[in-house]
Amino acid sequence: MATLNANALTLTDWAKRLDPDGKVPTIVELLAQTNELLTDMQWIEGNLPTGHRTTVRTGLPTVAWRLLNQGVQPSKSTTAQIDESCGMLEAWSEVDKDLAMLNGNTSAFRLSEAQAFIESMNQEMASTLFYGNSGVSPEEFTGLSVRYSDPSAANGTNIIDAAGAGSDNSSIWLVTWGPQTVHGIFPKGSKAGLIHEDLGEVTVETTAGIAGTRMRALQDRWQWKCGIAVKDWRYIARIGSIDLSDLKAGTVDIIDMMIRAMHRIPNLRMGKPVFYMNRTVFQELDILRRADVLTGGQLSYQVVDGKFQYAFREIPIRLCDALTQTEVLV
Repeated sequence: MATLNANALTLTDWAKRLDPDGKVPTIVELLAQTNELLTDMQWIEGNLPTGHRTTVRTGLPTVAWRLLNQGVQPSKSTTAQIDESCGMLEAWSEVDKDLAMLNGNTSAFRLSEAQAFIESMNQEMASTLFYGNSGVSPEEFTGLSVRYSDPSAANGTNIIDAAGAGSDNSSIWLVTWGPQTVHGIFPKGSKAGLIHEDLGEVTVETTAGIAGTRMRALQDRWQWKCGIAVKDWRYIARIGSIDLSDLKAGTVDIIDMMIRAMHRIPNLRMGKPVFYMNRTVFQELDILRRADVLTGGQLSYQVVDGKFQYAFREIPIRLCDALTQTEVLV
């Protein structure tokens, strides 16, 4: 018996997406993640077809006190240019036209599938923002973990080591979003954000059944050209090597380290500072928050748009499922 292509929706897949009355239900997205950083990021069009070139000042001119009738040596500042590259995230969907038309729910069926593609691209983007490495995978852009991984590097002063030693480690990030600090980029002349193209009804070659056969399919394409520009490394701080077992045991003082991270940022008013952490760290911080609020500490709830928002000394705390629990020690 021929095996159907695993990437093609089957009648079984279709049947599982119908309510008893034959309508497409609202799917419970069990695979959906929370990556609030995508709503915090500020985006700027790059000045290069493949990304963005930033000029940073690397040295100040020499100045001197002078006496009357004595001169001062001329001097100058120094600068350097940094090219940030964008990646091109893309996905295609092809659904048998007759399959999509069953029960007359074509639009609802395609919308249901589109939501899954959008969620998948959001997750991949958030993961790459932290763990992308263009040196290993040239098709990606380089994320923050690669940039802030060496305490002996120039930006090592903004890496706070939580002294984890096991294999269950994670990080807390303090990122100050702004046009002069850290922001998202998209290539010059391109469109910002996730682009969807409904390519309509096309003829495709099938891989299931007899090779080389054709069918009419409804085709969609998603694309996201994006990257990140770190204009000033001083406006990001990483609390790395947080041993989650020790954190749960109460032997890691992440509140102390969050204070240290704040003081690594030269000026918190230069942009929008936000803390990011995964669900496990968020949970343990919530437990600490409860105790801290009861004793008059600095963690608090603020009502924002009808929701409770976590904040530490007025800096928002965001949940980010893209941050893993198996990070390499810094």
